[in-house]
Amino acid sequence: MKFDRCRNLIPVMSIEGDRERTDSRRGKGIYDRLIATMDGFYRRHLMFGASVTVTKENMVSVLSDDFISELAKRGCRLIIYVEYVPMSAGTEDLAPSDAEREYLTGRIAELRKSRDGAMFLSFPGDEKESGGCFAAGRAFFHINSHGGAEPCPFSPFSDINVRDTSLREAVASRLFRELRSGSLLAAEHDGGCVLYEKREQVQALLSGE
Repeated sequence: MKFDRCRNLIPVMSIEGDRERTDSRRGKGIYDRLIATMDGFYRRHLMFGASVTVTKENMVSVLSDDFISELAKRGCRLIIYVEYVPMSAGTEDLAPSDAEREYLTGRIAELRKSRDGAMFLSFPGDEKESGGCFAAGRAFFHINSHGGAEPCPFSPFSDINVRDTSLREAVASRLFRELRSGSLLAAEHDGGCVLYEKREQVQALLSGE
C-alpha cells in the first residue's frame, strides 16, 4: 500500500455524521465503506483525517462528543469542518447562519483545549486568523477529476492540468499567481467561500480581462 511507504501522505475521508446523513449525501453504502477503511488504517498504524461538511442539519451531531469520540476510537487524528456552500440552487437554507458560525467557532475552540492528540480545523473560519483565504496555492489547491488545478473545490476554474505538468508548476500558474498577488483572497464576504462569492471576478482573471 502506498500509504505504508509514504508516511508523509495523510488521506482525509469525507464523512457527514452518522450512516443516514453520510449515505444521504455521499451515496448508499458509503458510510460502511468509510468505517471499514478507517479501521483498516488503524490496524496498520496509519494516520488519517476526516472532512465534515457542516450544515444546519448536522451541525450539532458532528460537533458532539459522541461523534468525535467515535472517530478518535478508530484512529482519526484530524477533523476538518467545512461550512456548507450552496453551490446548487435551492440549497441555500443548508448554509450555517451567522449565529451558527459563531457556535462552530466556539465549539472548535473548546475541542482544541479539551482533546489532546487531535487537530481541529475550520474552513473558512480559521482564515480570519491567517489573513485571508487559503486557496490558490496559498496553503492548498484542488485537483478535479480531470486533472485541472483549481483554486479550491468551490472555485472550479483552472488554467493548468497536473497531467501535463508538475505540482510545482501548477502552484505557479498564472491564475494562482494573480489570485495570491491581488486582493480577492482577503476580500470581505458573507461567510463560506470568498472565491465562490467572487466567482465572476475569478472568471475575469482566468480569461485575462
